[in-house]
Amino acid sequence: MKNYLFLFFISVYCISCNRSPEKALSRTEKRDQILKNIVPPKISDNVILLTKFGAVGDSVTDSKPAFDKAIQAAKQQNGGRIVVPAGTYLVNGPIHLISNLCIELQKGSKLVFGTNPDDYLPAVLTSWEGTFLYNYSPFIYGYQLENVAIIGEGVIDGNAADSFSKWTENQKADQLLSRKMNHENTPIKDRKFGKGHYLRPQLIQFFECKNILMEGVTIKNSPFWCVHFLKSENITARKMKFEAFNKNNDGFDPEYSKNILIEDINFNNGDDNVAIKAGRDHEGRRTAISSENIIIRNCRFKGLHGVVIGSEMSAGVQNVFVENCKASGYCKRGIYLKSNPDRGGFIRDIYVNNVTFTDVEDAFFITSYYHGEGKGFETDIRNVFVDNVKFRKATNAGVVIQGYPSKKVKDIHFSNVTIDTAATGVSLSNAENIVFNNVIIGQEVKVPSHVK
Repeated sequence: MKNYLFLFFISVYCISCNRSPEKALSRTEKRDQILKNIVPPKISDNVILLTKFGAVGDSVTDSKPAFDKAIQAAKQQNGGRIVVPAGTYLVNGPIHLISNLCIELQKGSKLVFGTNPDDYLPAVLTSWEGTFLYNYSPFIYGYQLENVAIIGEGVIDGNAADSFSKWTENQKADQLLSRKMNHENTPIKDRKFGKGHYLRPQLIQFFECKNILMEGVTIKNSPFWCVHFLKSENITARKMKFEAFNKNNDGFDPEYSKNILIEDINFNNGDDNVAIKAGRDHEGRRTAISSENIIIRNCRFKGLHGVVIGSEMSAGVQNVFVENCKASGYCKRGIYLKSNPDRGGFIRDIYVNNVTFTDVEDAFFITSYYHGEGKGFETDIRNVFVDNVKFRKATNAGVVIQGYPSKKVKDIHFSNVTIDTAATGVSLSNAENIVFNNVIIGQEVKVPSHVK
């Protein structure tokens, strides 16, 4: 019996020895696996013309009732494509989407949202800077939906410059209250803002949605973030334009979301072009849904920052690919990863390839101590791979990496990077295993001079 046992263990050992270790996927293999899981929804053939429900594109008639009726008709028919013909349509209140719905804004059409805050009540469940709460409805709002699309060559104008955008100067008390509720785990049902408060709503928000397509439309004049993907997945955004210059007019803000393709976008934003988030502080860590599998490619950056991760990222961010993009104008920072010791979480497996910027303040900036504040929950930042990236000028710094004494930033790889001019080339603190391969900051030094 002992001999049989011995032979059995030998055979098991030999089988395990003969197994070859799993080969790690390359960057492109990893990216292509993600792309297989991103499939746009099918657009309905059931055409519903908005003007048949009373909408008039004269910029004066309120088209909110027409949208409500058209959406109700689509719901009764298990979905539809609401077509908005050329004209300027005033919408006094939010458009609440349903599943299996497409809104097609034809060339020459524009939605202009009204400026009366009361029209965006009652408050809906949403999120504000990484904290769940009840607030004014986003202007276009989808909650727990599937198969939703906004397409066409028209314009979505938040019309917020002289209304909601001016709330910024009054929002501090509500901002601090929302953070206090986050830290104290106040029940979400008791986090009521809206009337009498000053938290600006998002222009477009998809919350707990699946199978989303945004294509072709132009986004303008948002009250707050432009497009917020919250706890959503399987998202395609392509061929869009942003002309949004109000305070906090980020382009796309994916949060707790995954399997996202952002491609062929013309950005022109008053804030970040793409800001990837994953909840704030205690609530983010409790929610524990990382933002992941995000591909940003063939885009034109212009605005405050190109691609940002953070600062609300407490549930973690991973598997982000920035490829074949270029700046079409000034960006303050090119690639910006930011967190602080209030956040926790992680940022890892970030890939930046074939990207070109012109003039920036900082080319690459990674910090674990954003705003110089926080304690107790350091962020793990590692595995960032930058290859074939060029900048014309960095007026402040080329590469800045600021870890935290008890949690260093590590395993950051720069290959084939050129920054023609930089006031400061490299600034590293609390960082380890930072690898440079074919990196030139300033003029390239060639053959050494010799004594004459």
